[in-house]
Amino acid sequence: MNLSLYIAKRYAISFSKNKAINIITGIASVGIIASTMALFIFLSVFSGLKVFTLNFANASDPDFRLETISGKFFDISTEQEEQLKSSKNIAFYSKTVEERVYFLYNEKEIVAHIKGVDQNYTKVNDFERHLYAGDWLQPNTENVVVGAEISRKLSLGLFDFNNALEVYAPKPGKGNIDNPDEAFNKALLFPSGIYSINEELDGKFVFCNIALAQDLLGLPADLFTNIELKTTPNCDESDLRNELGSIFGKNVKIKNRAQLNDSLYKMLESENLFIYLFSTLVVILTLFCLAGAIVMIIIDKKDNLKTLFNIGVTKTSIRSIFFAQGILITFFGLLIGLALAILIIVLQQQYSFIMITATMPYPVSFEWANIGIVVATIVILGLISSWIASGTVKNTF
Repeated sequence: MNLSLYIAKRYAISFSKNKAINIITGIASVGIIASTMALFIFLSVFSGLKVFTLNFANASDPDFRLETISGKFFDISTEQEEQLKSSKNIAFYSKTVEERVYFLYNEKEIVAHIKGVDQNYTKVNDFERHLYAGDWLQPNTENVVVGAEISRKLSLGLFDFNNALEVYAPKPGKGNIDNPDEAFNKALLFPSGIYSINEELDGKFVFCNIALAQDLLGLPADLFTNIELKTTPNCDESDLRNELGSIFGKNVKIKNRAQLNDSLYKMLESENLFIYLFSTLVVILTLFCLAGAIVMIIIDKKDNLKTLFNIGVTKTSIRSIFFAQGILITFFGLLIGLALAILIIVLQQQYSFIMITATMPYPVSFEWANIGIVVATIVILGLISSWIASGTVKNTF
């Protein structure tokens, strides 16, 4: 193998007398560099877009959320609250009440979700940073924080105490309704803040104090829709799930961020797979050029190979020469292409050469996992291509 590697190095760094073979080999080498760059850059760009998308999607999501197994609401005892407070895995928790209701303002109407939150909510979600006008909720008031899309559709202003935002929620209970006016609970709300995250969330929620939401929905003070959790930095998910299971039993289901946006995560993973397969197709086409270059070199060195065979070098060793040459070309192409691609991604992260808008750089993300994917892909396909091409040596004898 040492002899094969030595000869392979000589063939790799020396030029053939046939200019066409030199050109084909050069094209194959440049192709490997370019395809390596393309694969890593595509993966890094998609990783950046994924992070960018999830930052918006997760803006209103906690680290974990507890939901009831059956029905809409569940209760929490004083003992269970004490256990949550003493947990080493939980930094903060917030009780919330959420329901779809009807809003009316100056003869304009909309159906959206009212979400009652307690004073810990902004510690769990850091929602205040998404306010672009007004202030967050004050305790024991009828103030609400609305989404920018809701504000636009209803033409809502802030701190307009002469024109209240009316909200209607069906009264709980069974039986026939004799008087439609008695079928709904009503409350008058006054917007104190407007948040902006994305179009979907901006048109979905109206935030209010939890006691106001419970009163509107006819709920007692110990009934809630969800409990949202912010975990400690060293929290282990399996330990947290076991702990919550011992506190609440089987009455609740526990969802992390990925499970709260299950369809979005699946869509992003599918798109990531498509990007990878598309980029890999480019790599495969490039490595066909490498295989062609190796075959052309074998033909060009036919007389030399016969000499090697006649002096006792086996066919397997001769094949190893061109297999090693293909590996060397692949390795150096991978090394150069990956270095250039990493440089481009780092420069984009630091200096934002490519912009989406005047203030928003094109998102990219440097991830070590992407380097592993690129190296594994190029090496495996390079080995296969070199092995197949080097197999044509047997046709020269």
